[in-house]
Amino acid sequence: MSKHLPIKTLINLAEEELDAATKKLGKLQQERNEIEAQLNSLIAYRDEYHARFTASAQQGTTAQTLRNFQAFVDTLDAAIGQQRALLAAGEQRLEAAKPEWRMKKQKLGSYEVLAARGEALLQKKAARVEQRDADEHAAKILRMRAEKA
Repeated sequence: MSKHLPIKTLINLAEEELDAATKKLGKLQQERNEIEAQLNSLIAYRDEYHARFTASAQQGTTAQTLRNFQAFVDTLDAAIGQQRALLAAGEQRLEAAKPEWRMKKQKLGSYEVLAARGEALLQKKAARVEQRDADEHAAKILRMRAEKA
């Protein structure tokens, strides 16, 4: 019965919208995770590079080597800063997409509730018709018995 309800079209459209919003949210989450992984890699590389330089510098180093080290660490720090900014932007995009996803999910839920109510109403009407038909049939049988008697 419910396949004839016009609300099914709305439910199908809402499901498609929710699927699209879910995919968008998943893509944004994946991008954010990739940015975070790159940030963690940069930080780990910087820490490892610093530790190796510190260990080798204990045996003595030149001023030029120290300047080169500082310049490279500054470059790594700048890259880390840029990656942190990308991560913050990625998190903002992700958080901005969540209300849209929630709205699509709520819309679908609303349509499903309306469909369930419509289905219940149709079932109730069908039960009344069936009961009326059964009552009419019983009355007809009683009339026929009364006429024979």
